[in-house]
Amino acid sequence: MPINHAVIDNPKSDRIKRVAGLARPAGRERSGRFLIEGPQSVREAVTWRPDVVSDLYVAIDVDPDGEPYLSDTLAAIVDKSQESRKTPIYVHHVTREVMAKISKDAQGIVAVGDIETLHTEISAVRLSERPLIAAFWQVRDPGNAGTVIRAADAAGCDAVVFVDECVDPLNPKVIRSTAGSLFHIPVLRMDTGTFLKWMERDDLATVAADVYGTSERKPEPLPDMLAERASDAARTRETRGANGARGDAVLFGNEARGLPSAILERMDRIVSIPLYGKAESLNLGTSAAVMLMSLAMSGR
Repeated sequence: MPINHAVIDNPKSDRIKRVAGLARPAGRERSGRFLIEGPQSVREAVTWRPDVVSDLYVAIDVDPDGEPYLSDTLAAIVDKSQESRKTPIYVHHVTREVMAKISKDAQGIVAVGDIETLHTEISAVRLSERPLIAAFWQVRDPGNAGTVIRAADAAGCDAVVFVDECVDPLNPKVIRSTAGSLFHIPVLRMDTGTFLKWMERDDLATVAADVYGTSERKPEPLPDMLAERASDAARTRETRGANGARGDAVLFGNEARGLPSAILERMDRIVSIPLYGKAESLNLGTSAAVMLMSLAMSGR
């Protein structure tokens, strides 16, 4: 049966050790699986990508009469996981002590996902009529990585690309920070050369989000780019990407170092977000949200 009502109460069992080990890179690499923590992330996973999820571990509480029960929130997620599907999601009831051994951030529920099933190849990405890609070069902070995936999802991007040496998008903190967006939008990993070749092949202009630009090319303010788009749209009745391409790929740099000149020189456009107060800069998550949502609201 997909739901095992026997309660796992041994936090030192081999099964629990293996599940807890998925929080670490070595555990994920060895097993080909990853950990999804918390009600929001697990709910989005079983709703939008149930094919990825193999197992749920749910904490059981006990009422004053000694009867076990699930909270309404967790029960609803379990019910969703059992809707008709080819491959069942197995549900395991555990004690609160066992859940704490698995994860300190579980809030009563975790899921185990399959890495290969979640993985997306470039050839599998389905671009919209006017695509928008959000790309991030050497993003290292897990919280930032999750936030930018969430921002890209909110802006309706076709995909997120982590370029070169970035944090693992299956790091549990990254997954928590996406608030479920990891299961709404393809997230790919590739080097700079592969990314640029893909953009050229699919006629997407590359837009660098950068404050300083290079010695030869200073960035243009984002409002100027948006005004140009609005003017072009009024004349042609259609919105195109930079340089007349059919869409855009916006590349954001590392949190501390931004984008190197060697990459900026290969971009079709360099754009900066103007600052109107005394703040020296915006963090990566805020910059991604402002630029991607601005492009989305302008019709890209």
